[in-house]
Amino acid sequence: MVYHVIGIMSGSSLDGLDIAFVELAEVRGKWEYTIQAADCLAYEPEWVEQLSGATGLPAGEYLLLHSRYGHYIGEKIKQFIAQHGLEHKVHFIASHGHTTFHMPAQKMTAQLGEGAAIAAVTGLPVISDLRAMDVALGGQGAPIVPVGEQLLLPGYQYWLNLGGIANVSANLESEFTAFDICPANRVLNALAGELGRAYDENGALAAGGITDKHLLAALNELPYYTLPWPKSLANDFGTDTVLPLIKNTRISIQGKLNTYTQHIAVQVAHAVAQLQKQQGAAEGEQKMLITGGGAFNGFLVKQIQEQLQPYNVTVVVPDAQTVNYKEALIMALIGTLRWRQEPNVLSSVTGAQRDSVGGALWQS
Repeated sequence: MVYHVIGIMSGSSLDGLDIAFVELAEVRGKWEYTIQAADCLAYEPEWVEQLSGATGLPAGEYLLLHSRYGHYIGEKIKQFIAQHGLEHKVHFIASHGHTTFHMPAQKMTAQLGEGAAIAAVTGLPVISDLRAMDVALGGQGAPIVPVGEQLLLPGYQYWLNLGGIANVSANLESEFTAFDICPANRVLNALAGELGRAYDENGALAAGGITDKHLLAALNELPYYTLPWPKSLANDFGTDTVLPLIKNTRISIQGKLNTYTQHIAVQVAHAVAQLQKQQGAAEGEQKMLITGGGAFNGFLVKQIQEQLQPYNVTVVVPDAQTVNYKEALIMALIGTLRWRQEPNVLSSVTGAQRDSVGGALWQS
């Protein structure tokens, strides 16, 4: 079967709305994909402000934003379809939306971007609320991408996503394991913003700073890092816990960027060490695929590779299209599995009672 799907993703780094038009083909249980068109539509400042401040809104205003953002996504998809000549070519849309509240311990997660609004604007079927069923079944609802890594990106032992939050997937034995490691670009971008930069291009600012050992130790001692998996992070861990700790340290911004980059690398290596300890390290060289915006941060990737040397893991950064649009691609796959009524969230990753078929279907 062949499916032509638009996948939508808005990451916690708030760099923009990722849209990918994907051809997915399944033959005897094996999947292949082609990203036929893709764009990252940068958010206007007012949308960055609204999305970042959503959790502080009264209930009524939050729901209005949920609807308004859904209509916004729908309009952007219509423009994308027109720009790339995709009229009458899209079977359906799979939209992750933008995560706001994420409280799996209370069996609740929320993503802005009403699926009904997207369907109403585009006139196409829409699958949304992709995490909700897993969370209702007692899972973390995150990471959600491992099913796509398993089916679309084989050949690696580890998959590292360096987005607003860094998360890792591993396949060292017979089942996938995955969890959130630490905040990543959400913190790095906030620090770069203090120097008037949207982000630290290639990690150049961080590379010019000096590591503060006391700050690094304080970051590495945060209690989250001692928790067993499955586990996941909400965006406010970076904004409300990590950033205040960094800002209260009297060093240069470049020093803070350098130190936090080292922290990410240390925690990635710590995650790999724990995975190898529990699941057993495979003989010979192991490979880690790095995607997400942080894959373009050469200084960060270098630090991760250095930290991983003792664990015989080599990092691989794929082509730019895969780096940029892996999550939108996998949202398209998750939506396709939902369309086929097949499991699309793995309980071995999230800790849920069972694998689930997640996603609400909206048809205008």
